[in-house]
Amino acid sequence: MTQDSDLLIIGGGLNGPALALAAAKAGLSATVIDALPAELRAEPEFDGRAYALALASVRLLANLGLWEQLAPDAQPMTAIRVTDGRVGEAEVFLGLDFASAEIEEGPMGHMVEDRFLRRALLEAMAAEPLISHRASATVVGQAVDVSGVTVTLADGGTLRGRLLIGADGRSSGTAARAGIRRMGWSYGQTALVCAIAHELPHEGVAHQFFMPSGPLAILPLTGNRSSIVWSEKDALARAIHALPDDEYLQVLHPRFGDFLGEISLAGPRYTYPLGLTLANAFVADRLALVGDAAHGMHPIAGQGLNAGLRDVAALAHVLTHAQRRGEDMASPLVLARYQSWRRFDTAALAAATDLFNRLFSNDNPILRAGRDFGMALVQGLPGLRRNFVREAAGLTGELPDLMAK
Repeated sequence: MTQDSDLLIIGGGLNGPALALAAAKAGLSATVIDALPAELRAEPEFDGRAYALALASVRLLANLGLWEQLAPDAQPMTAIRVTDGRVGEAEVFLGLDFASAEIEEGPMGHMVEDRFLRRALLEAMAAEPLISHRASATVVGQAVDVSGVTVTLADGGTLRGRLLIGADGRSSGTAARAGIRRMGWSYGQTALVCAIAHELPHEGVAHQFFMPSGPLAILPLTGNRSSIVWSEKDALARAIHALPDDEYLQVLHPRFGDFLGEISLAGPRYTYPLGLTLANAFVADRLALVGDAAHGMHPIAGQGLNAGLRDVAALAHVLTHAQRRGEDMASPLVLARYQSWRRFDTAALAAATDLFNRLFSNDNPILRAGRDFGMALVQGLPGLRRNFVREAAGLTGELPDLMAK
């Protein structure tokens, strides 16, 4: 049967388009099936969303030809400061200080606004003849046979490819239709997300305050602006989100502190529930999952998108090398290489973020004393601190080709 594309990628967010571009570098064609309209994806207004991209993710974007366009709007992170604080004590430093200068490769990461990243991906897909972008299209069925996979769209149309990719989020229909189950749980926490403008410069420093109710991340954007990811218990988060803007800031201010001077909102605010979810398998017959379709974790380490982009780079690496060897890239043997590469690393990262959230999201005096002692120990050991910086930069473990340099 005639194939429409080598890869059928369900999901037009960030990971799906990135995988299509990575596949195109290897001469593989892809169809990206996106439930949202293209004009919504390309919306130019700042909606408050931004991502902490590790150095390894920046390398991937550079190798895909995107970073030159993104760099002028990206904010380098010069340091990460981790503080064990209580409400009203956010300006007190008791914790860890990780500096980009501790590694030779450059800044450990950059902050990039969602709107710029989406626009770069859309423009690159439109310019790549090997990629077809099917916007406003919903998949309602999928079927696998010995030579490929067929998906059925809501309008009755069908598409056929050699390999099906699920990049359709935590409630992945692709995974569900393939019979892949998930495990996980809710943390009973909700993330309040917004961007703020502040009076004083942030100097490129990212802050992670650990409060009893959950972590507060203050992440530097270009100019005197920062992105806020603020975790609270579900009921309190709902009440805070329902407040008018001025009252919302009154609640945020004592948690935030005065170290950046006066603050104001610099964009819309929104919320999302926090939980852990892992697919029981990352692959099935002629199918692979990437990003949140495979795993979703607490944003405590800022690794959500980075983990997804690492999936993209690893899968592209496996498929490219299989293609060069003349293997069927959708064979169980090839897909098993991807799963073995990513599943253990992802499970370990999810376990670490889960442990950190449980350890720090409380005010138990015994746990507090123990974690503060541990942070002081790490702070006093430059070699161990450097290892943490390399981990944050995504430079540890086996790196896929697109992230190696």
